[in-house]
Amino acid sequence: MAHPTQLGFQDAASPVMEELLHFHDHALMIVFLISTLVLYIIIAMVSTKLTNKYILDSQEIEIVWTVLPAVILVLIALPSLRILYLMDEINDPHLTIKAMGHQWYWSYEYTDYEDLGFDSYMIPTQDLTPGQFRLLETDHRMVVPMESPIRILVSAEDVLHSWAVPSLGVKMDAVPGRLNQTAFIASRPGVFYGQCSEICGANHSFMPIVVEAVPLEHFENWSSLMLEDA
Repeated sequence: MAHPTQLGFQDAASPVMEELLHFHDHALMIVFLISTLVLYIIIAMVSTKLTNKYILDSQEIEIVWTVLPAVILVLIALPSLRILYLMDEINDPHLTIKAMGHQWYWSYEYTDYEDLGFDSYMIPTQDLTPGQFRLLETDHRMVVPMESPIRILVSAEDVLHSWAVPSLGVKMDAVPGRLNQTAFIASRPGVFYGQCSEICGANHSFMPIVVEAVPLEHFENWSSLMLEDA
């Protein structure tokens, strides 16, 4: 998860997020190169009195500063479109979970099981145990098997919400009366935190999301226990 003074993104926990991090670094290097070139030109123009009549009026340089930005935009657009299509790709999910946004908590329904669902509320500060994170922990985590394609169906019962887990590269709006879907693969075991990313009312900042990725065997044990309790 994020930590104080962090400058970059959270560590990637899914293949899509890894691609997003690579694209971020790619675009940032282009921005650095452009910024350095522009700064050099500004300093050179301010600090020197020398002029060159061929640069002041040159057809060739005008072609260069028209074509070069177009090439740079293509270098940014192509990998961006590739990742955009990768994020929309949902192939044969192993598990489908419906996430419903409420004011102000999330409810999860494992649609592949007959009766497996629960509400997920934030744990109040006074009830936290040592090691738990304030405003991020929930009483029931969304448990998923690692290295398996997971499809998330996202909707809301009252107002707009947004189901987002940054380290998994997932962010999907929850719209009342509309069923949106997204997918992810947790590439490693761990606990990943997110929050509602749509301003949804007074307690908007108190409806966190906790996704726990575990090995398949542990997930089967957890689902069996949940079904027994139900």
